[in-house]
Amino acid sequence: MKMTNYAAVLYGPKDLRIENLPVPEINDNEVQIKISCVGICGTDVKMYTTGKCGLEVPTEPMVIGHEGAGIVTKVGAKVKHLKVGDRVAIEPTAPCKSCEFCVSGRYNLCDEPAYCSTPAAPGNLSQYYKHVADFCHKLPDNLSMEEGAAVQPLAIAIHACNRAGIKLGTNMVILGAGPIGVLCAITAKAMGAAKILMTDVVQSRLDIAKQLAADYTLLIKKEYSDEEVVDKIKALLGGRPRVTIDACAFPSAQRVSMLVTKKGGTVLIVGVGDTTVEVPLSGTVLREIDVKGSNRILNTYGPAIAAVSSGAIDLKPFITHHYPMEKTEEAILLAKTGAAMKIIIHLN
Repeated sequence: MKMTNYAAVLYGPKDLRIENLPVPEINDNEVQIKISCVGICGTDVKMYTTGKCGLEVPTEPMVIGHEGAGIVTKVGAKVKHLKVGDRVAIEPTAPCKSCEFCVSGRYNLCDEPAYCSTPAAPGNLSQYYKHVADFCHKLPDNLSMEEGAAVQPLAIAIHACNRAGIKLGTNMVILGAGPIGVLCAITAKAMGAAKILMTDVVQSRLDIAKQLAADYTLLIKKEYSDEEVVDKIKALLGGRPRVTIDACAFPSAQRVSMLVTKKGGTVLIVGVGDTTVEVPLSGTVLREIDVKGSNRILNTYGPAIAAVSSGAIDLKPFITHHYPMEKTEEAILLAKTGAAMKIIIHLN
C-alpha cells in the first residue's frame, strides 16, 4: 500500500490546506519521523493571519508547525544515537555548524539556521517528516507524545529565563500570559523566583497563569496609561521587579517593561513584535537597565526534557486542547482568541 503524507500547507493569509505530499527521503545524517503530535504556536497564528511573522515572510506554500514529536521510522547511515522505533522530540532547527555563531556555540543565531516552518525549511505538521538527527532528542518512557511536543516552547522559556538571569529570590514581572509567558513563569518558579506577577488582557489566561505559577496577576484594560500600569504593578508586587520579561511584544508592554524595572535590572524581550517600536530609552539607559533579546532555543532541549521527566516541571495542565489534523484551521482560530493555552494537533 502506498504511504500517505498528509500535511497542513499554508498558501497565504487564511489559506490553509491539507494536502498529500511526497514522503521525505533522508540523507546519511537525518532520520525520518512519523509525527504523532504537533503543538500550535503563536507564530503559526501570525503566519496564518498575516502571512508573515517577524522577519519571516514566505513567498511559496509552506508546511506549518514546529512543535513536533514522533517515532523514528528510518535512520541515516551515519546516525548512531537513534534507532527505528525511538520516540523523539524535534528541536526545529538545522544550523550550518560552520558560521561564526555556530562555531562559538550560539547556534540559535546561525546565519542559515534552516529553522522549521520558515521559508528556509518545511514545518512538521505532516504525517512524515525528516530532520537532522543531531537535533532529535530521545524521549524518556515517562513522557507522553503530547509532552514531547510541548517541550519545544518550554525550551524557549528556559533559554529566555537563562538570558534574563533568573536566580533564587528574584522578583519579576511577565507581560503576557500566553503559552510562552506562562512557561517562563513555570520555569522561573522552578529556578527559584520568589515573586512573579503576570499581566494580560484576557482574564482566562491570567486564571490559568495563577493556577500554574503566578503569585499575582493584573488584567490590563485599554484605558490604562503606561504610568497607570506601572503603578499597579508596583502596588501588587510591593516594589519594582529586578527582571521584567516581555512575552507578548505589544509596543505598550515593551514601554512598560522599561519603565517598571528597577535600577540595574534586566528587561528580557522574548515576544516577536513590530519591526520598529518607540520606547523610553533615555531613562532606561540612565538607570542602567540591561535590555536583552531571546531568540528561539540554545542548548535547552535536554534540560527541558529532564525537568519534565523528573517532575520539576509539569506540562500536563499546560496542555488544554486537542484536535485532529483535519481541524488544524479550527485549532489556529481558537488559539487566536486567547481562550486556549497549549493546543495539540494529533496525527496518524
